[in-house]
Amino acid sequence: MADRIAGTPEPTRFRLLLHIDLDQFQVAAERLRRPDLAEQAVIVGGDGDPSHGRQVVTCASYEARAGGARAGLPLPAAKKKCPDAVFLPLDMAYYTQVSNQVMDLLRGLGHPVEVWGFDEAYLGVDPRDEPATMSRQDGVDLAHRIRRSVFDETGLECCLGVSDNKQRAKMAAGFAKAAVRAPQTSPSDRVFVLDDENWNELMGPRPCRDLWSVGPKTANKLADRGVDTVDALCEVPRDDLVAVFGPSQGNWLYVLCRGGGDDLIATTPTIAKSHSRSRTYPADLTGREQIRDAATVLARDVREQAIAEGRVPFRVGLTVRTSTFYTRTKMRKMVEPSTDLADILPVLNTLVDAFELDRPVRLLAVRLELLDPE
Repeated sequence: MADRIAGTPEPTRFRLLLHIDLDQFQVAAERLRRPDLAEQAVIVGGDGDPSHGRQVVTCASYEARAGGARAGLPLPAAKKKCPDAVFLPLDMAYYTQVSNQVMDLLRGLGHPVEVWGFDEAYLGVDPRDEPATMSRQDGVDLAHRIRRSVFDETGLECCLGVSDNKQRAKMAAGFAKAAVRAPQTSPSDRVFVLDDENWNELMGPRPCRDLWSVGPKTANKLADRGVDTVDALCEVPRDDLVAVFGPSQGNWLYVLCRGGGDDLIATTPTIAKSHSRSRTYPADLTGREQIRDAATVLARDVREQAIAEGRVPFRVGLTVRTSTFYTRTKMRKMVEPSTDLADILPVLNTLVDAFELDRPVRLLAVRLELLDPE
């Protein structure tokens, strides 16, 4: 975790934490702008060309997962498993935009939020240094309100785990996601609680690998010693775990298998390395001048955001997506860092000229990479 920025609050301990997990995020984001992909097998990864063997699946829809596709699988292998799937290229600028919308919504709820990437965040409720105000059911009710708010404002579904520490909240969200995929589950069942009331019943018989942060090497090391379940791990003396795994991991395993974990929420702001704007156009763009004009509008918007934050761009990026969904990004460094359009636009125009525009363009994205605030 990054060092805390001077002047930001210290992490706070909470009695109640929620873990928010945006379901099949990149696929869901793609479906926002292409509703025709709903209920289809969709695979996102690389440049979207399943013949490229060195590129891998980043996100697969549940329909694609049912066919055997999964994150990390080479695209050609995913094509063999799901020959009818729709393959789409990564669009990081767009995913950042969608994710920021969700995270800003969560921050607007008035509770501390710790972001863990595009599709995950923790929300702290009921600080331990204040009198208790929330019950278990209050946490569930809040989770359902958050789920509805995210869907109503963004069109994205999320699952939420409710618990008293991050590890259990994360595992609870996993139970919620598993329930969503069950045939008998209604769309509203996206919240799950995992705490002292049900920990032993649910987690005790499960493999140690099901404990969040226990990787395959650790699980195999435990299995070699006859420790195959969480219940069995609870029977191992702390000193024995320390002797095998060392003081840090040994003590952590002793705490983790009993449902313990981290209850701190750190709200240290993330300093953006870049800002971007993208737009999918209702009518395809044709001709360099039309593309140049559209890119200039996006660049003006990104520049205004950088100026508002006191940031200075030093590199310009342009993403072009054609009507056939072929996507390519090019970057170029500015002669000198500057917020002046007279310095930014010539670089952007050079990028426009660098593309082979043999097909109409349906999407543009302009990114400005920024100097650190110092």
